[in-house]
Amino acid sequence: MDGRISNLAQVASLTRYTISEGEGRGLDVLDCNNGTLRFLINLSRGADVMQLYHKGENVSFVSKNGFNTKTDDFLSRFEGGMLYTCGLDSVGGREGYELHGKHHLAIAHLVRAEVDEGGIVIEAVMRESALFGKSLFFRRKITSAIHEETLHIEDILTNEDTEKANYCLLYHINIGYPMLDEGAKLSAELLSSEPRTPWAKENADTMLEMSAPSPRMEECCYFWHLRTPRVTLYNPKNKKRFSLTYSGDTLPEFVEWKSMASGDYALGLEPSTTKLDDGFIYRTIESGESIRFYVKLTVREG
Repeated sequence: MDGRISNLAQVASLTRYTISEGEGRGLDVLDCNNGTLRFLINLSRGADVMQLYHKGENVSFVSKNGFNTKTDDFLSRFEGGMLYTCGLDSVGGREGYELHGKHHLAIAHLVRAEVDEGGIVIEAVMRESALFGKSLFFRRKITSAIHEETLHIEDILTNEDTEKANYCLLYHINIGYPMLDEGAKLSAELLSSEPRTPWAKENADTMLEMSAPSPRMEECCYFWHLRTPRVTLYNPKNKKRFSLTYSGDTLPEFVEWKSMASGDYALGLEPSTTKLDDGFIYRTIESGESIRFYVKLTVREG
């Protein structure tokens, strides 16, 4: 270890705690800090990333619901967060299914949590199964080196049943103020896009541009076709750049969710295994097969 450092906590730390009050009471949280990025992992909710900070400044969207243990309807409990993983039974809104599926509600079992000179490593596992039915094993690994400006998230889905199974997966990555602000702009190698609603079509010319918040502004969603699996948001006000890179081979679809509504001011960047609405399709995983997914979240200045 560097002779200037008496304890690694001077440059990086990992703390586990349980929220003890409010609507988040009982949530099991890992608070990770690599000296540049601070990220909170919610073990009670699919080992998803609650918040991400870059040099102390928030990057993620947190909804007015806040982090909670509610199990009622999606709109009343959706917390946003830096990463909200959707699936494996459904994504989007489909009759007979929980909006965006049940995966986020899974309680993760922590199998590794370490911080050393190499950085922070977190591993957690979850299972979606049923008696006389499927057995899908989901392993998540989250890593970030000391002072690195990238958060790496690698997921491996394994079918442990004797029969093939259907699955779907969508990574709901949510950006909020101050990373998201008026004048911020998206860039990507965009081949084509399809608006989800008439309102989105009417506003397609500003699809990549972020406006100031406006009361009760209707959301816009677009289905993108990208040349390369990478999307960037640049904010000239704080001079920071947020980049998302993901496994385009296993996440071939992409959704932009843009909400410029006051109090619900958010940008969702969502790589997915499937389109939504009438374009929804399941993918198949064979017995004994494992499929790898990854997303990388990077925040840089300039």
